[in-house]
Amino acid sequence: MNKQDYLKKLYANRFDYKQQKEKLVLWKVLINSFLQNYVNPNSVVLDIGGGYGEFINNIQAQQKYLIDLNPDAKEFANSDVKVMNIDILIPENQNIMPNFFDIIFISNFFEHLGCKEELMEVLMFCFNHLKPGGSLLVIQPNFKYSFKEYYDFIDHQLPITHISLQEIMETIGFSIDVLIPKFLPFSTKGRPSSPLLLKVYLKFPLLWHFLGGQMFVKATKQT
Repeated sequence: MNKQDYLKKLYANRFDYKQQKEKLVLWKVLINSFLQNYVNPNSVVLDIGGGYGEFINNIQAQQKYLIDLNPDAKEFANSDVKVMNIDILIPENQNIMPNFFDIIFISNFFEHLGCKEELMEVLMFCFNHLKPGGSLLVIQPNFKYSFKEYYDFIDHQLPITHISLQEIMETIGFSIDVLIPKFLPFSTKGRPSSPLLLKVYLKFPLLWHFLGGQMFVKATKQT
């Protein structure tokens, strides 16, 4: 089984149709109540590892791009999203990408990388393909606060904390504008999904301190 077929089967097995629909509703709430505040509707946006397009399909932006190895990504992407099934860790694939993104968004991706050197490569890719003044937005399981559940998913490999991510980002040249160590709960799988509860949760950051297992980071490429 090749890597693309493996990913297709893995994620189709992880979330059934009902769970995918519930996730989509939650993503819409997250975007409208939080993430859209960091994305100008006139932006050119790239979503790396965006899977079924929950973010890129629903964010308001002028141009939208999605990179994902899962071939199902093209089936789920809206018509205004340019989808590329490429591995950005392969140097020749990096060269085909334009260097003009205002925003690059990455959610629940870094933990799937095999080592810290691959994390460095991905972050360098982001830095090189952002416009000066462009921003990288990251939602990422924080190993410091989710270590008990972190490896419950077979494809989780690289443990990352907000401290280690900040260090590597700043080493590359990013400026950290926003760092929320405890933001969203670790995962929605196996838990009740309520758009109303998520709206309430996002309005009260005090709750994040008790329930958050994922971090949020906004890092900017300085002009």
